[in-house]
Amino acid sequence: MFLSKKNADCVTLRYDTAGKVIGEDEGIVLQQRSVAIPLTISIIAVSFAAIFVKWSDAPATILSMYRMWLASLFLLPIMWKKRTEFSKIKKRDWAFLLLSGLFLALHFALWFGSLKLTTVASSTIILALQPIISLVGGFFLFKERTTAAALLSMGIAVIGAIMVGWGDFALSEMAILGDILSFLSVIAVVGYLLIGQSVVKKVSHWIYSFTVFFFAAIALTVYNLAAGVHILGYSQHEWGIFLLLAIVPTITHLINNWLLNYINATAISMSILGEPVGATALAILLLDEKVSLVQAAGGVLVLCGVFVFLARQQRGRVYKDQAA
Repeated sequence: MFLSKKNADCVTLRYDTAGKVIGEDEGIVLQQRSVAIPLTISIIAVSFAAIFVKWSDAPATILSMYRMWLASLFLLPIMWKKRTEFSKIKKRDWAFLLLSGLFLALHFALWFGSLKLTTVASSTIILALQPIISLVGGFFLFKERTTAAALLSMGIAVIGAIMVGWGDFALSEMAILGDILSFLSVIAVVGYLLIGQSVVKKVSHWIYSFTVFFFAAIALTVYNLAAGVHILGYSQHEWGIFLLLAIVPTITHLINNWLLNYINATAISMSILGEPVGATALAILLLDEKVSLVQAAGGVLVLCGVFVFLARQQRGRVYKDQAA
């Protein structure tokens, strides 16, 4: 393990466990080794989310609601220490936090709903389209430009997603509906991220996460009450699932936040490509799910398209930094 810090001349210095400065090449090797373990744990943790939903008989909105309430509860001790930061949030930012929470609630309700109808492989593969949908959202909302190469990689990923849907068409109409819900959940989570990106820069990620989780929990509670969904009366098994959903996938967020101190956000975004692979492998082992050849081929296209897209984005940032 090693640490990276910048000296007065803004030169990154890497230290080994004994506090000795190590060389750049050696530092890169150590960095790769140090990051690999927590990144792997992060992928495994988030891959279990789909499995937990599959193990539950509770409605998707109940699973989503309790995940948000319990996650908010676990963050309360940290919120107490950082409570003074709430006074710094302006009225306009509160509105954005509320809207961001609504989109997050919609994301979980739609995605968990999709897992009730389609396979883990199909649902998580479509979920991997998030970076591409983010680019589309950025173009329409912030007029962010893109390149022909990025558009080509987007096209490859979309073709792959269509193949995944075509494979589900052979299974049932409900599976297709599950694919549609998964895609809508991607749009919802992109809305959550785009709305919140301006607010998260003004407060700590702890305050942002708690507030958004809290608003999402309230929104889901209101929906369940209005729709007549039973909130209480669930078995110990279901409560175990609620707890696992609130704890295990949250580990991924904590690890990724820590990794931002050592690697960039694009590199962390690459790790989302591991979720469909990990979740599908777990579904085959634990749920005995089957993956057709068409779905597998479509999944490979989606992952390749998103990988190329993220790689091009990273290269563009490097060139931009060098030019600056």
